[in-house]
Amino acid sequence: MKFNNTTALAASTFALLGLLPAMAAAETKLKWAHVYETSEPYHTCAVAANDLLMSATDGRYGIEVFPASSLGKEVDINEGLGFGTVDIIYTGQLFAGRSYGPIAIGGAPFMFRDYDHWNKYRNSDLFSELSQGYTDATANHITAMTYYGARHVTSNKPVLKPDDMKGMKIRVPNAPLYMMFPQAVGANPAPIAFAEVYLALQQGTVDAQENPLPTIKAKKFYEVQTNINLTGHITDALLTIVGGPAWDAMDDADRTALTDVTKQTSVCATDAIIKAENELADWFRGQGVQVNEVDRAPFIEAVKKLHNGEAATWDQATYDRLQAIE
Repeated sequence: MKFNNTTALAASTFALLGLLPAMAAAETKLKWAHVYETSEPYHTCAVAANDLLMSATDGRYGIEVFPASSLGKEVDINEGLGFGTVDIIYTGQLFAGRSYGPIAIGGAPFMFRDYDHWNKYRNSDLFSELSQGYTDATANHITAMTYYGARHVTSNKPVLKPDDMKGMKIRVPNAPLYMMFPQAVGANPAPIAFAEVYLALQQGTVDAQENPLPTIKAKKFYEVQTNINLTGHITDALLTIVGGPAWDAMDDADRTALTDVTKQTSVCATDAIIKAENELADWFRGQGVQVNEVDRAPFIEAVKKLHNGEAATWDQATYDRLQAIE
């Protein structure tokens, strides 16, 4: 898959952080919560954002990052935004879609042709309008979107065609639209919290799971699954969302500074994920994992029939606008 070049501005900014003198503690530390591991770029880039925000706000605001579900599962941290128990989160589009259905369209299976299509959507008027709709519905603010990677199925047998998934019990995140892909191919989706997936695979509670290659490595799912099947069924992303209480407490200049920092953080993590995706198939093969190339066409055909069916939380016009992005 060919990727667009992303700006080097954020990367160079983050590289310079190591040269900055230590700064005094911020007057207000914003709590940034997520469910990912400390080794993943979502976390390391968010940690680096603390110094960027302190510099941009003259020490008025900083960031403390809480990884690996330490402040709750993904449903919990989404709810915490409105209560002010967390200030910033990474979350999947389908979790945000629980509060405002149309924003979930970007997380649906085979919604994008490739990375370029997704990247143009990220910078489109359509995404801006959907983000505003989410704000209107929740009072929370989407400030950035980070590439999460192409999601692939891991299993203990090869998955080369839709029939290979019939009857397979596959773990999915606990958001309804994640069930669209398994249901389209006759599998049985099993919503399980992210922190519990490794054990569920190890104990055989489920037969399979699906995530991007960097996540499969970080969560060590390859230790308990023998096959990685390159279905690429979702071009996925994480939304960076600032809770209404935190946003309302900031003045306009500090809101702008926070938005800019989260966008730089998005570039930092996106670049790292793209690099990892380009390298990891060979790395997994070196670990003895069977990495299977897949003809995606039959999977796409099965799923597209459901794109505007009963499970859709968007209207036909929104779908048509997204598909028309070139």
